[in-house]
Amino acid sequence: MTTMNIHSPLLSYLERFRQASASASHDPAREDMLQRLLDGFADFVTRAEHRHAWQALEPGQLAQLQPSILELREVSARCVAELEKIRARKLLQGGDAKRDYFANIEASIEEEFGRFARSPISEVVLVGSGAFPMTPLLIARRTGARVVGIDIDGESVELGRQIIARLGPELPIRLEHTTLDRLESIGEASHIIFSSTVAVKYELLDGLHSVAHPDAVVIMRFGDGLKSAFNYPMEQTDASKWQLVETTARPEHVFDVALYRRAVVSAIAGDRASR
Repeated sequence: MTTMNIHSPLLSYLERFRQASASASHDPAREDMLQRLLDGFADFVTRAEHRHAWQALEPGQLAQLQPSILELREVSARCVAELEKIRARKLLQGGDAKRDYFANIEASIEEEFGRFARSPISEVVLVGSGAFPMTPLLIARRTGARVVGIDIDGESVELGRQIIARLGPELPIRLEHTTLDRLESIGEASHIIFSSTVAVKYELLDGLHSVAHPDAVVIMRFGDGLKSAFNYPMEQTDASKWQLVETTARPEHVFDVALYRRAVVSAIAGDRASR
């Protein structure tokens, strides 16, 4: 794919996502349509030739595409949320809900888990747990740690609770319909994970500095470049608050991962400043 014709498929996906997000129904044909659309888009943004075509774009071409990328990110996130609900309902009704897009997400979680599990885990908070809480189930089952998932979508939280009751009733998982600033136990979390489709995740990260545990590890899922059409991208943080410890780019997965810790203020610098 050349630099000049990557525009066409992106705009085509945008129009398809617009149509898909404009209406909602429980028609099985709609479910299949959403799954094919998300499977295809996940494949599109992770293909090497498409990534190279994106990287070869001129600044002016990128600027021209930016409004479409912003809208793609929003409408695809709505479709992901709806498909998670469909998947949850199908599993609760005894059906098979596994497809390529979700297989890619689950593989991403498996790889992500191996990185952040290097540090001791006691309680994990997931911001944006969704209707099908795969991450809480995996972490709680692998580590026995307490997991708290929060989401601002009440229907997603209720479906998520039913999924937990079906797949892991014995696991220490709690899902809450709340916002991060209202979560009283946030200071107890050893790890805090932000889903890639949380639009204000870096604003939330900035506010966490005053309430998070001093040793907390923050796992930020993000997507830059072409992946920013499917995820919210990485942003700069206040260096006096958060230190970027590690960034893991995974070309074959739909999102990448950044690890942050609270910035350490040098004692020597403090001594000098006080003189």
